[in-house]
Amino acid sequence: MKLGLFNKRSKGLKNDSALAGGEIPSGKMAFDGFRKKHGNRARNRLWMAVACFVAAYGAIGGKLIYFGVVGGEEQEYGGPRVHELASRPDILDRNGQILATDIKTASLYAEPRNIVDPDETIELLSTVIPDLDWETTYRRLKSGAGFVWIKRGLTPKQQSQIMALGVPGIGFRTEKRRFYPGGPTASHILGLVNIDNQGIAGMEKYIDSQGLSDLRAVGLATGQSLEPVKLSIDIRVQHIVRDVLVNAIERYRAIAAGAVILDVHTGEVVAMSSVPDYDPNNPVNALEKDRLNRMTAGTYELGSIIKSFTTAMALDSGKFNLESKFDASRPLVIGRQTIRDYYGKSRVLTLAEVFVYSSNIGSGREADAIGIEGHREFLKRMGLLDRMETELPEVARPVEPRVWRKVHSLTISFGHGMMTTPLQAAVGTVALMNGGKLIPPTFLKRSEAQAQEFAKQVISPKVSADMRYLYRFNGQTGSGRRAQVEGYRVGGKTGTAEKVVNGRYSKDVRFNAFLAAFPMDNPRYVVLSIIDEPKPEEGKLSATAGLNAAPMVAEIIRRSASFLGVTPDFVEEAAPAKVSLIN
Repeated sequence: MKLGLFNKRSKGLKNDSALAGGEIPSGKMAFDGFRKKHGNRARNRLWMAVACFVAAYGAIGGKLIYFGVVGGEEQEYGGPRVHELASRPDILDRNGQILATDIKTASLYAEPRNIVDPDETIELLSTVIPDLDWETTYRRLKSGAGFVWIKRGLTPKQQSQIMALGVPGIGFRTEKRRFYPGGPTASHILGLVNIDNQGIAGMEKYIDSQGLSDLRAVGLATGQSLEPVKLSIDIRVQHIVRDVLVNAIERYRAIAAGAVILDVHTGEVVAMSSVPDYDPNNPVNALEKDRLNRMTAGTYELGSIIKSFTTAMALDSGKFNLESKFDASRPLVIGRQTIRDYYGKSRVLTLAEVFVYSSNIGSGREADAIGIEGHREFLKRMGLLDRMETELPEVARPVEPRVWRKVHSLTISFGHGMMTTPLQAAVGTVALMNGGKLIPPTFLKRSEAQAQEFAKQVISPKVSADMRYLYRFNGQTGSGRRAQVEGYRVGGKTGTAEKVVNGRYSKDVRFNAFLAAFPMDNPRYVVLSIIDEPKPEEGKLSATAGLNAAPMVAEIIRRSASFLGVTPDFVEEAAPAKVSLIN
């Protein structure tokens, strides 16, 4: 054993000697190869690390540059994030004009934990935002929270000015804001959104109810995935209608006015306005009482335009025709009520004369002949007694007597004792003009074929033809003369309703309306105007519907007919031949 150990040591000494003598053993070569190999790996790792650092800091630098130029969309401290869920679809008119769209705006936030001096911060910000609520803002800045809103929906100028202040602890978040290029032009139709871009009125609210809210909740309502919503209105005609109403309020010193244009074949609302209105871009007065959409959300006694339906009811019953006679020689007495004519003829009148002379007595006798149940059934069939179904959420329910008695039927026959919305009266008149089909109104674009799927035959084509004749007859010889527009053959019916003041009907406070259709040889549109509490014009003693509501319709038709695609016809029209009037 000892010898073996000694011999191993001797070999080791021998090897050392050889090394000292300059001889390079094979073990040394292996060691150098190992060192060279692992040195290359180390250098590779170093370069990889350098590349990673460069890439990481390059990405960070690029992002910072992007935020500096474009604006970031995320905030710290749990602030709301901006993403495509805030998007809403564009709203277009029937010709593709944008009525509502999303735009990007800056909103100001603060990080109270980083605010050194709240008083100085508020003082500086108020130089740019004069309406800043000092008390509320101070409370927020002293809350110690990580994120609080200061002001949402800043203008670019305000954002630039605040940035120049260099106030620490504040920042900006890019948000989506709804913008309405037409301002108040179609405000009651479009509605508006709240601060979070959610629809709260009009078609904006309707769009949310059709699934947009659900899509936003699950993250599927991105700007790229939302198809525009095309409405039935023509913004050119809409502008004309509103302009006429604004001028009418000033001219007749009224408290409000409204109008609607309906396509008689599709039920589309081509234009509808109610003034006073509001600007949805700045709806500070949208909730004021006088900003009510009177066309759909207000109910009124509409006066003599309801005689259109009383006359149609009498014809539809089969008991009467245009030559049928009604005794209007003396007032109609029912209990303590006495029904008189405004301009009485004090004689027997034909059904056509009852309509043209707007006889309350004759209309009462028509209703009495039909009976209470038949009268109510007809008005319900024409859609005047039920809450109207349409896209707008602001729709009022009509008001009728809880229990109909004979006196109710007689007074309702000439427009007193029942209240309905103006749009419902226009929709019912569409059925009187288009051959007898009641078509639910729509604010969305609809074809005639699509409309027929909803249409309901409510009167016979013969009754509709007779009503067209009476409308034209009244337009030529009766109270509708001031609604005439050369070349367009306008027919219609006036309605002057006394308003209730202190529990009694006032002869000096009126709600006037004019219900028209054109062109009467083949009606394409129904137009209804209303004006609330008009005053007599200078030099005139009265302010009945023929003196204000009818001229409003004439102005609307004169200015909008070409946009509606109605070509004027100046061929002289033959005089009506079915009936004659005895003055």
